[in-house]
Amino acid sequence: MIATVLLLLAVLQNTPAYGLPTPPASEAALVSMAADTPAGPVIVASEAITYYAFLPLIAGQLASCAPIPGVQYSTLDVDGPPTDRPAEQHADLNLALRGYDATDAYRGLVDYGGNDDPKAPQLDSLFAEPRVPTFAGVYQVYDWSWDCNCRGELLTQYEVTLAGMAVAPGEVLSLPDSGYNISSGYEALVLYASEERITLKYTREDNVVRGYTLHIENVCVEPGLLVLYREMNEAGRVRLPALRTLQPFGRALGSEIGVAIRDAGTFMDPRSRRDWWQPR
Repeated sequence: MIATVLLLLAVLQNTPAYGLPTPPASEAALVSMAADTPAGPVIVASEAITYYAFLPLIAGQLASCAPIPGVQYSTLDVDGPPTDRPAEQHADLNLALRGYDATDAYRGLVDYGGNDDPKAPQLDSLFAEPRVPTFAGVYQVYDWSWDCNCRGELLTQYEVTLAGMAVAPGEVLSLPDSGYNISSGYEALVLYASEERITLKYTREDNVVRGYTLHIENVCVEPGLLVLYREMNEAGRVRLPALRTLQPFGRALGSEIGVAIRDAGTFMDPRSRRDWWQPR
């Protein structure tokens, strides 16, 4: 109970304004604070382990961080070795390390030539009522230099590498639908989660080397899912939380969420109609 109170107080004190990243040091501190938050497996089905998390209701809790009724989460074995450094210190998993800056590019869907991938995640299904949202802002993500393990220049292959999407505070967000099945109906692993961001991967490797990776900023990760992620992370990342298509993973913290999508590690343009908004 004490650990849970401290965790939720930390959320209230560290919620970022205007969708800006929280400094990495605070995230590491919060991870340490919540390491003893209890959660336990109660059902084992096929190769996935299903967990239920029951958290006490605290008066004054922000609606945007309220638990999502009726959700339950499972884990899957990770293919291959775990990430080569702590996840909160890995710039491919924790987008706060890279950061991003606003740009004045077009705030709407854009058209690129070439072939589309019919299995690509469709971002309209992030929302309970599928839609093309208003693009409240557009941003460019920073590159990362692995030689010095430090932030590089802004990525410029595409004009936009993170889209700010207008939402209602507290709006439930779900795993975007795709054509992928990583095991028994599960479509993605949770590679990283904190109080204000989540990283989802449409394969079972603990890296972004192949397949699609989705970063969502300014989201309050569902408390039970956050507890489960931290438990699996502390246990060595041999298993990680897994999500089914359209399964809720959190709520919007404010009126704008940030969405970045990667293919084989490359940050793509989230405005691309051909890729992520078919057939809008």
